[in-house]
Amino acid sequence: MIRGVIGFFLLFLLARIMGKKHITDMTFYEYIVGIAIGSIAAEMTFGTEVRISNFVVGMVLWALFPMFISHIELKSFRFRTLTEGKPAVLIENGVIYEDRLRKESLTVDELMIHLRQKDVFKLDDVESAVMEKNGQISVLKKSNAQPVTSKDMGLTAEPEHQPRIVIVDGNVMEKSLTDFGYDKEWLKDELGKQGVTSFSNVFLGQIDSSGNVYIDLFNDRKKMPQVKQKLLVAADIKKLQESLRAFSIQTENQQAKQTYLKQADQLDVLLDNLSTYIKE
Repeated sequence: MIRGVIGFFLLFLLARIMGKKHITDMTFYEYIVGIAIGSIAAEMTFGTEVRISNFVVGMVLWALFPMFISHIELKSFRFRTLTEGKPAVLIENGVIYEDRLRKESLTVDELMIHLRQKDVFKLDDVESAVMEKNGQISVLKKSNAQPVTSKDMGLTAEPEHQPRIVIVDGNVMEKSLTDFGYDKEWLKDELGKQGVTSFSNVFLGQIDSSGNVYIDLFNDRKKMPQVKQKLLVAADIKKLQESLRAFSIQTENQQAKQTYLKQADQLDVLLDNLSTYIKE
């Protein structure tokens, strides 16, 4: 009983002397020191074969050394960097640094957990993300993703479901694709629009409920060739025109046949009108 009471009040006193710091603001080293002091106080209660004075000295030493180190850290930036380390930039200008994730022993799933805790579900919304010295991740959203609500703008926004990771380390997560009603061929076409020819080149890929695809390549320095979106639109119109003409051949309904052919001819007129602008 006496040992327990002494250990409790000594632990309380040392905690007050060492200062106030929220658990999430503590570095890993400070967290371990706190556990060690608490373990000594607990052992004092049951370790009757060791004198109380030895436990008291041990607790005081474990409290004084961190206080002494903290005092030096306040005086010296280099020493503080040596003992606490430096923040690590994990995402910069929307690019994920895979080597830094490996260095911090952080998996993609853990990164996504940290981002979601910051109310970030879409990787495309992240301007930069920094792992702080205490292990927490700070996130800066892109300017167009700052919290201005549709209610503030007097607009009605379409509901959006949770984005899904569809590519990890070059592997396609087909279940995530099918949940949104897409397949690998569709995803391959979307990657092609961004200049990516193979799934194996993609480190991480994400799709939102609107069908927008975000990708990050293994080679962060490689610049993806810009695909001419206007030409892609023209190709889609041409493809639609061919489908309409095929429908007209397949159907026995004369009225439907005429409608298909009429719409296909109108697409010819549309392409002629747009041809000058599409080539720009």
